[in-house]
Amino acid sequence: MFKKNKYTVIKKAISRDLALFVYNYFLMKRQVAKTLFDSRFISPFETLMGRFGDNQVPGTYCQYADVVMETLMLKCQPKMEKVTGLKLSPTYTYARIYKAGDVLKRHKDRFSCEISTTLNLGGDPWPIYLEPKKNVGIPDDEKGITTSSNNKGVRINLKPGDMLVYRGMELEHWRETFQGGDCCQVFLHYNNVKSKEADTNIFDRRPHLGLPGDFKR
Repeated sequence: MFKKNKYTVIKKAISRDLALFVYNYFLMKRQVAKTLFDSRFISPFETLMGRFGDNQVPGTYCQYADVVMETLMLKCQPKMEKVTGLKLSPTYTYARIYKAGDVLKRHKDRFSCEISTTLNLGGDPWPIYLEPKKNVGIPDDEKGITTSSNNKGVRINLKPGDMLVYRGMELEHWRETFQGGDCCQVFLHYNNVKSKEADTNIFDRRPHLGLPGDFKR
């Protein structure tokens, strides 16, 4: 299905127990990060404990390259290679705990997200949408991100442990306004090893996995 449609869903990619364990871990990490930031124990510019908000979803707890999430990326890589039929190299992970009212705007991704998955870890249900036509949504900036389509798309529902695998650079994807309390998802990103520049883009140009983005070459 992935080869034809450029996306597929893997049910129970990880066990529900493991998904909920990681979900509760990340909830606790968010609580710890908030206490550390609020008490000024660490600088508000410190990113090793995550941050509250980015350009896509303001005010929502998120983290680039959490060590547990990066370990999950390696765990899931064999399944990713099986369903895609591709030899993959890991690039990076990005996790969020979405809150009520959040929206993930329509976009396409950069090269490091060439072959991607969003893995549901826990919380309230929140569908993700894909536009299966790769010519919809033309990248409009240097990062290759766009919000230019109004197509209805395909609605995909995931339970804890399920993951959607998709071509992040080709298929526009988004989430509509979240009506629940919280929803924890992690994006696991890979490159096709045969893609141009994949060899120099391994680990998103960091020396190894687990390091923050400041280590990019």
